[in-house]
Amino acid sequence: MDKVKGDNTVAVYDLGGGTFDISIIEIAEVDGEHQFEVLATNGDTFLGGEDFDLRLIEYLAGEFKKENGINLHSDPLALQRLKEAAEKAKIELSSSQATEVNLPYITADATGPKHLVVKLTRSKLESLVEDLVKRSLDPVKLALKDAGLSPSDINDVILVGGQTRMPMVQSAVTEFFGKEPRRDVNPDEAVAVGASIQGAVLS
Repeated sequence: MDKVKGDNTVAVYDLGGGTFDISIIEIAEVDGEHQFEVLATNGDTFLGGEDFDLRLIEYLAGEFKKENGINLHSDPLALQRLKEAAEKAKIELSSSQATEVNLPYITADATGPKHLVVKLTRSKLESLVEDLVKRSLDPVKLALKDAGLSPSDINDVILVGGQTRMPMVQSAVTEFFGKEPRRDVNPDEAVAVGASIQGAVLS
């Protein structure tokens, strides 16, 4: 059987909550069965969706401090609410251009209760996390180098992990590989696919 015909080289770009992983995988079809071979892996254990959230939390806390002179970092309860609101705003900005973070009674001082209201645009969020998105491409370059491949050698790019829903991440990956990532793989489900591929490799 002509093995080459069934060969497919896939890049799995996995930006989860806490870590980033890139895997370059060759999928060969041999006698109608798929065989996986991991050509290279790389990653950044200190880069994930949580880092994106943190940038947004810092920005919101900074805006609040400018306006009210109060540092929310010294108030665990306020910080927890801010964290939840930042995650929600980040997700909303994947599908809309602007959102508002509105946290009534976030804290209080001698003059009474304080409310946090900050308008956020997608472009503001992008400016806060642009370097994180760029940073994710360094392990990608290293993995390709280890595999002896160039971006154009990749047939399919699969995005895994919730943070890859961010349009800026998608366009950075598209630009790097010169092709659109596969849209038919749900980022959250792809985690399971990735695990099963790893399982197939290890067994």
